[in-house]
Amino acid sequence: MNARIIGSGSETMVLAHGFGGDQSLWDKILPYLTKHYQVLLFDWLFSGAVKYPNLYDPLRYSSFDAFAGDLIALMDELHLTSSVFVGHSMSGMIGCIASIKRPQLFSRLILVGASP
Repeated sequence: MNARIIGSGSETMVLAHGFGGDQSLWDKILPYLTKHYQVLLFDWLFSGAVKYPNLYDPLRYSSFDAFAGDLIALMDELHLTSSVFVGHSMSGMIGCIASIKRPQLFSRLILVGASP
């Protein structure tokens, strides 16, 4: 998922891009955010930026639940809790689902043009 954590600060912010994009969506605001937060950036498996596109299974990812599972697994792997989640487009709803399943992972949810 091309995950990387950059920046400084005591709080972590997770930036999740929407469908058809990749983590470069956040490039223009990263310089500000990384002054105040540790920022987790990653690409969903459907992104063209993912090195192994065969990992994306259209059947498995036919619901947001599978994406929420991937987000939870990524945050668990990186030992993240109480993070600020920023979800663009479909990622907004993915963050909502993940926060219902594992509320301790999130301190706040910020939804940017989230899908209904």
